Amino acid sequence: MKKLLVMLLSLLMVLSLTACQGGNKGGSEELSEVQKIIAEAQTMTLEELAQKAIEESNGKTFYGVGNSSRGKSALPLFIEYLQSFDSSYTLNFEWQQPKNNKIFDQLTADSLKEVGTFAMTLIQDGNQIETKMVQTGILDTFIPKEWAEANGTTPEAYEGYLALQLLNKIFEYNCVNPEKTYTNCWDFVREGEHGLFMDIDSEIVGKNFLYMLTKPEYALVLKEAYEKLDSASKSYFQPTVDAMEKEAADLGLDENGKYALAWIKLWVNSYNAVTDDGPICNTLVDSSAVDKFGLLVYSKVRSVEETDTVSVKNIKVAAYQEGYEGFGGYGYCHYLFVTDNSPLPWTACAFIAYMTETVDGFSAWGKDIGGYSSNPEVAKGTEEKFHHSTGESSKVATETTMDKGHDWWVNEGKLVVEDPAYCASVAFTVGSWIEMQDKYKPE
Repeated sequence: MKKLLVMLLSLLMVLSLTACQGGNKGGSEELSEVQKIIAEAQTMTLEELAQKAIEESNGKTFYGVGNSSRGKSALPLFIEYLQSFDSSYTLNFEWQQPKNNKIFDQLTADSLKEVGTFAMTLIQDGNQIETKMVQTGILDTFIPKEWAEANGTTPEAYEGYLALQLLNKIFEYNCVNPEKTYTNCWDFVREGEHGLFMDIDSEIVGKNFLYMLTKPEYALVLKEAYEKLDSASKSYFQPTVDAMEKEAADLGLDENGKYALAWIKLWVNSYNAVTDDGPICNTLVDSSAVDKFGLLVYSKVRSVEETDTVSVKNIKVAAYQEGYEGFGGYGYCHYLFVTDNSPLPWTACAFIAYMTETVDGFSAWGKDIGGYSSNPEVAKGTEEKFHHSTGESSKVATETTMDKGHDWWVNEGKLVVEDPAYCASVAFTVGSWIEMQDKYKPE
């Protein structure tokens, strides 16, 4: 029965991807009016786009929607930028942040209108973006000319979505007990360990993280970390790894897939689900949270209010510790799109270019650790302005608050970075397997 189920899921995945590709507005199909504007906008500089935005939206209202509330902070800076060209320019705006993953429903409903309400979106969860938003033609990708040049390419040659930033969720642990340490990513799934983690049904990027562990390059990271364990630890994990060998083969994973499935199985059956990363951080920094750990957004340490019992000094970043093996967390992106029925497409393109091509435009996000601009020039300027590597963006500078930066996390910290196409390709197979694990079986 299990083999039959996997075969059916694989067939459904193929049919789904074929159907999605057939619904794409790209390729030889006729471009929408917004896509025609995007094609022209991709040949223009930020200043040229600014002039177009002024002509289009002066005195009007701009509606944006996003998973991050900071679009509301970026828009006034964008307006000031446009006013540097035309002091009489005005723009009213409203920024919405739907909760509980409702952004997809909201954008889908808005797409049914001939002219939508929302001009653009800042959105996360590559899997659902791919299947529900892009392949259905609801959202259009705009690649700013100068952003592409900063990344050594052109808008036409660039493949993929436009990311505003990469964010990381990392393993942090309470260090009040100096004898309690984590030196290997397998330590987090040992018997008796119960990490604090946003439930994967509440925040889908957490599920994408688990999907990504099965990708060959990350499954290899898990295998190599496993091989660094002592003999006693290997003996504890070996039965689970062995049991996953056939499961991995049935799911079409490579030879190291069994290590990924073993880690995933142990993780989903041990973590303590929390509704938000804020409470996880607040728990870990308290001196009473002895021997607890969590997997949470790095930037949450910025908001810790120091007291006699609460301090960022009470936590450590696992991957920063000498000799740590395996992945130190996972990364996901905030992507920028223009809606295909945007009421203000030129202004949307200009705003997107402003956020991705200038330090001021990115500053609403760049002021904190744990978020890295997709533009290397903006990333460098952001670091120079906010000095994250010295801990100056935090009230209390410790090793924990000294962000080692994008390149360190991706290379040395072995951050598991979300790949929307891969997540979409295994959502039916690996995704359904995850849901069949003990934690998700019906009572």
